[in-house]
Amino acid sequence: MVVVGAGPVGVTAAVLLARRGVDVLVLDRHAAVYPLPRAVHLDDESLRVLQAAGVADAFAAVSRPVAGLRLLDGGAGTLVEFHRGAGVHGWPQASMFSQPDLEALLRRALADQPRARFRGEVEVLHVEQQGRAVRVRLRDRGTGAEEVLDADAVLGCDGANSTVRRLIGARMRDLGPAERWLVVDLASAVPLDVWPGVQQVCDPGRPASFMPVAGCRYRAEFRLADGETAADLDLPRLLAGFGAGGAEVVRVAEYRYAAQVADRWRDGRVLLCGDAAHLTPPFIGQGLGLGLRDAHQLAWKLAAVLDGAEEALLDTHQAERAPHARALIRVAVLLGRLMTGGGSAASGLRRLALAVVRRLPGLSDFTLASRTPPLRPGRLVRRPRFVPGSPVGTLVPQPVVTVDGARTRLDDVLGDGWAVLTAGGRLPTLPDAPDPRVLRVGDGAGEVSSPELAGWLRGRSVLVRPDRIVAAVAG
Repeated sequence: MVVVGAGPVGVTAAVLLARRGVDVLVLDRHAAVYPLPRAVHLDDESLRVLQAAGVADAFAAVSRPVAGLRLLDGGAGTLVEFHRGAGVHGWPQASMFSQPDLEALLRRALADQPRARFRGEVEVLHVEQQGRAVRVRLRDRGTGAEEVLDADAVLGCDGANSTVRRLIGARMRDLGPAERWLVVDLASAVPLDVWPGVQQVCDPGRPASFMPVAGCRYRAEFRLADGETAADLDLPRLLAGFGAGGAEVVRVAEYRYAAQVADRWRDGRVLLCGDAAHLTPPFIGQGLGLGLRDAHQLAWKLAAVLDGAEEALLDTHQAERAPHARALIRVAVLLGRLMTGGGSAASGLRRLALAVVRRLPGLSDFTLASRTPPLRPGRLVRRPRFVPGSPVGTLVPQPVVTVDGARTRLDDVLGDGWAVLTAGGRLPTLPDAPDPRVLRVGDGAGEVSSPELAGWLRGRSVLVRPDRIVAAVAG
């Protein structure tokens, strides 16, 4: 099969597919990794995707856990702080990183897969359905020569200006207004004396954010007014306000942050993932995380279809992923408005509202949450009715577990296929879950020992999909 786009989403999808025995060719307009940072944040759910691709531990070595989020007023006074730590998914709740570091790890993982190949300096010109195959016409950017490839499927991971999306006739639908922001990447020979989390200036006159990334790198972002350009900003003064006046400016780039979701994610065996399918404002740091979740939830379905499963399994891709994308994009739009919108009157109301949030831990947790909303009932989700708090449709937590004296993360025990975690009693089933591996949670030989997992199960048995989502439960 062919993956178009060798960014982190495309390469992750290719690695996941190759690890499932699928022959994959990755195509990209460029041969090398883009050398400058773009995405800088991933949450703990996203790191489980990198864990499935075999690069999470290496990523942890080049990333920095985030202390949390600090909201500031226009005078740099602290309005409220939200702290982050260890979550239920086995990784830090939030990590900062430089995208070239992540892409280098993923490219090495791709090169280690004997079923995967990469080809750069080519552009896709056309895709055409040929029964249960797809014909791809491409052009070598160096020689201009054109050629045709036949693939079992095509996965479009080619970004915001996706060629694959255009070729299947999909259109982006707006969920909120677009905004122009100036992104400034910084480096410092010595660590800056700054707060080790994300700082967001809630000033309608000049909304801004500042964050340590990883190693010696930092990032600042400033919203641009209509007609304003980078030359109009006094960057030394703005950076000095964050304690970064002495840092080296590595790059200054203008970004247009959109809030959009594609109206269709699939045409036969041509499918979309990542920015080709959705675009989000940066306020909850979910741009790349959404794409990695797309890849994780699609890879096993696509591998199953290529191995003979029903074609209708691919219908669940948009049905499951689009509602999650829309939900998190709307949260990002809402929080952006709450943090940066309005005038002087809004600033006063914001201060009062944040004083309430500070005193209510539940609201604080919601402010930082980027959890996958429970999937709707469907072919791969058998959610019981009238059972509040059911885990069906959500990710199973990932504690460190003990099996025969060895301690490891739960996902490494579950393996690549379907699995049942049981505390005893009836086992849940699903037609699309052939021969799930049964793992008993207890303290006996061969059993999975974990007080956290046993407490979460509460005597139930759960059927876990290959993407770690609970598909069904039995009492």
